[in-house]
Amino acid sequence: MAVRIEPLVTSGTFSLDGGTWDVDNNVWIVGDDEECIIIDAPHDAQAIIDQLAGRRVRALLLTHAHDDHIGAAERLAEDARAPIYLHAADRMLWDAVYPDFGPGHEVHDGDTFDVAGVTLTALHTPGHSPGSVCYYLPAERTVFSGDTLFRGGPGATGRSYSDFPTIIESIRSKLLVLPADTVVRTGHGDSTTIGTEAPALQDWIDRGH
Repeated sequence: MAVRIEPLVTSGTFSLDGGTWDVDNNVWIVGDDEECIIIDAPHDAQAIIDQLAGRRVRALLLTHAHDDHIGAAERLAEDARAPIYLHAADRMLWDAVYPDFGPGHEVHDGDTFDVAGVTLTALHTPGHSPGSVCYYLPAERTVFSGDTLFRGGPGATGRSYSDFPTIIESIRSKLLVLPADTVVRTGHGDSTTIGTEAPALQDWIDRGH
């Protein structure tokens, strides 16, 4: 049975540095009728659980630990028996949301995750947050970019623990080297492609944010 990529949008808020904003987040479910991997756990655990339809969850892969990406993680871990993977550099953000509940597993650059006959590879892409990670699925010519790369440019870097030169280097060295037809499935909003975004790199640098 062929692997498929299922999108789901959940809505809620994002809070950091004393501000709170309404946001819509993308959840990506990669798998088949038997098993799957979930990428990010925003806002609405029940909506994600309903989408699973009883499938075995091999992993819950977090692109980073801003609260809008992890708010449903504890319940998903419990109800779906999903092992959670987070880069250690984002642990301080995780602990601000879950002081008494740990993610369980660390993810490192180059780690691989198998599901439904395909393999995702973790790409550590700091900048939006220190532990931001994208997940590359070459079999489907796609990368799940979290908040590192969007249609139109890099993710935000004007808040705590973020850095613009770092995100630019992550995008340049880890994402723009992927094939031009690679679909970039983002943490918020519409998808794009590497080929669409790559020509704008210098414009982003000149813009400085």
